[in-house]
Parts: sequence; structure tokens; C-alpha cells
Amino acid sequence: MNKKVFIKTFGCQMNEYDSNRIYDSVKKIGFIKTEKYDDANCYILNTCHIRDKAKEKVYHEIGRVKKIYNKKKKPIIIVAGCVAQAENQEMLKREPYIDIVIGPQSYHKINQVLKNFSEKEKKEETDFDTIQKFDYFDKIKNTSNKISSFLTIQEGCDKFCHFCVVPFTRGPEYSRPFKKIISEAEELINNGVKEITLIGQNVNAYSYKENSKIYKISNLINELEKFSELKRIRYTTSHPRDMTEDLIECYSTSKKLMPFIHLPIQSGSNKILKLMNRRHTVEEYLDIYNKLKKINSSIEFSSDFIISYPGETEQDFNDTIQLIKKIKFINSYSFIFSPRPGTKASELELIDEKISKERLLKTQKILFSQQLEMNKSFKNKLINVLVENKMDGQNKLFGRNNYLNSTIFKGDKNNIGKVVKVEIESCNQNSLFGKIAHKNMKAA
Repeated sequence: MNKKVFIKTFGCQMNEYDSNRIYDSVKKIGFIKTEKYDDANCYILNTCHIRDKAKEKVYHEIGRVKKIYNKKKKPIIIVAGCVAQAENQEMLKREPYIDIVIGPQSYHKINQVLKNFSEKEKKEETDFDTIQKFDYFDKIKNTSNKISSFLTIQEGCDKFCHFCVVPFTRGPEYSRPFKKIISEAEELINNGVKEITLIGQNVNAYSYKENSKIYKISNLINELEKFSELKRIRYTTSHPRDMTEDLIECYSTSKKLMPFIHLPIQSGSNKILKLMNRRHTVEEYLDIYNKLKKINSSIEFSSDFIISYPGETEQDFNDTIQLIKKIKFINSYSFIFSPRPGTKASELELIDEKISKERLLKTQKILFSQQLEMNKSFKNKLINVLVENKMDGQNKLFGRNNYLNSTIFKGDKNNIGKVVKVEIESCNQNSLFGKIAHKNMKAA
């Protein structure tokens, strides 16, 4: 009889990809995926350590699981991901309900760990075995059949921004072999995937050398362009230092690369960027922006902003506001600085909480207004939408336009997987609403 596994995923796209690959792996030892969290023999929390209180969220979730399984057999409880990597033994000591902690670079060991599981023995797997992990998963078919799917091409980070835990939880930068990535992409396309988002902690730092040839992310994009069934290509998350000329050139040569770039700058102040150890300047960022806009004026940007980083003065904050107003980011993430244990910034003095909240509110007010302004610009226009699914309990379809805007409209499920023209009738800050256009109408 098959056992059931449920995975709750927190955080980034990388974790979503990892969770899907864990499913592919444990299937080989008799576990099947369940969407019912109260019906599992194995309960996995795939965690993220980027934001504040990530660790406490895990313990809160464990408490919820305890209540769910209070009167029935306890499932095997696994904490995976970056919190597991960072906290490991501490988690096992603090919460006896946890059976196994396993870090992101040890997922290839999960089958063996489950097969050898004993209620009497807690298990920790947090070694950095990145190469072995990918070698293992390269031999297992990726069964994802979503219309839009993620594909990891690179992991880890060598940048060591002073606020970031990624180098400690994901390890140094590692780029997967070019042919292995293309092979997995072909699997996804054969599964019915129409959009692939290449992902990595520093995705545009991808660099793989084979037979004296160095493959970059631009080579991956150009190779994916050749698959006729693939409709769209995206990538995330980028670093300004790795936004090279060959990648920029892709925006003039590729017909499938979407004109939307998530390029985190974090601050509009050169002083703060230096304190963060970002190793790029505002001027260099603007140079990238101008080059891309020159190639294609319809390209739009989103970003990440850390507000009230230690040492940020009112002038530094105003510099960030001016940059936001200048570029008009259409969808961005902004957070008050929260110290991550083990990072250099964790030792610095925090800015007053009241000031930080005021700065965040001001930042988000402008960012949200820019997002809404962009959405309003689509009203009464036709846009191309890749249809991803039918919405539960509704006679409506869900898809996204070139800029990742959620788009909701009435339609037939036969349109799933197709790029259709949608006439936008209304919008809010987060979504567009419309109807399928007549066949003879052209998208703007």
C-alpha cells in the first residue's frame, strides 16, 4: 500500500522547484503526493530563511500539525530547506516532534533517510553535496506538467551581501551542466509546459565550462528558443553585477524572452549599497536600465528594497525614493531590514522602529501606486495572456501577460496552455480582468 506525503512550501521559487523534485524522488520508494495535509504518512516543511521570524513560523506550523494529528498516528515530520540548514541540531533539541532535518544540498539523500527511518533516532542531513544532489536528480524524470514551470540552473551565492544568509544555507555558486538543463527543459516541454522560468540564487551568474566553451544564461535562452512548443522564457533572480552584454542582447534577438526583469537593487543610495557589500552602484544599475530600454522601450522592471538598513539616513532613504520614482518599477518587494543570524549586518545597530515603519509605508505607497498605474494602462486594450488553469469553482480562466500580471477572464478550459488575446475591462492593484477578444482583433 502506498504511503502519502504532503509538502508545505515556504519562500522562493527555488523551494517550489525543490518540493516538486522531492515528490519525484520519494515516489520511487512508494510515497504518493497528497493535497490533504491531515492525511499524510510523511509531512515535510520546506522552509525559507530570508525573512524575519522564518524559524518561528516553522515551530508554529509544527504546533498546528500536532493538533491535526493529536488523535491519530503521527506522520514522519521532516523540516527541509534553509531553516533546516541554518538551525539543524537546535531544531531537533527544541522540538522533539521533528524527526528529520535535511538541508537544500542533501535532498538526494531523502529516500535513504526515509527507508532507514526509526522513531527512536533523530536524523540530520545538512552537508553541502550540491554536485551529488544534481547528479542524482538528473537521473529522475521531472514530472511537472504545469503550464508555467520553474527550472533550476544555478544554486548558491559567492556575493556575500552583508544582510544575506544564502551563502551559508545554499553554499557557493554552482552551475548545472548545460546539456542536463536542456534535457530537463525538454522533459518539461514534453509534459506540456509552455513557459519556463530559469531560476537560481544568482541566476544570471550561470557559467558552465565544457570542452573549453563557457556556457552562459544567454546560451540557455538561445537554445530554449528553438523549442517550438515553448511559448515563453523568463529568469529570476538576477544580480546587477551579472547583467552582461550577451544577456542584454537577448532582449533584441529572442522572441520568447519576456520583456519583464526582476533586478533587485536594494537601495538607491551608493553609501548604503557599499555598506551592504552589493558591489554595484546606482549609476551602474541605471546604465543597465538605459541599455535595456534602448533595446526595447516596452521592457519593465521590478526590484527588491531593504528599508532602514543600519546606517540609512533620511537622505539615503530619499535617494531610494527618487530612484523608485525615476524607474517606475511595476511590481516590487519592500521590507524593513531584519537581521539574519550569522551575517555581518546582524551585528549592526538597528534604526528606530517607528522611523522604519514610516519609511516602509512611504515606499510601499509609491510602489503600489506605480503598480496600479501600470495595470490601469492595460484597460480597454488587448493583451496576450498565457492561460495557466481554470479557477476553482468558477467559470473563469487564470493566466499571465508578458509582465506577469495575473489576468482573470471567462473562457473555455480548451484554452489552457494557449496564448490568447484578452480585452482588459477593469483592474485592481494585483490583477487584470477582461474577456477573450474576437479572433480578428490584434493585441497591442
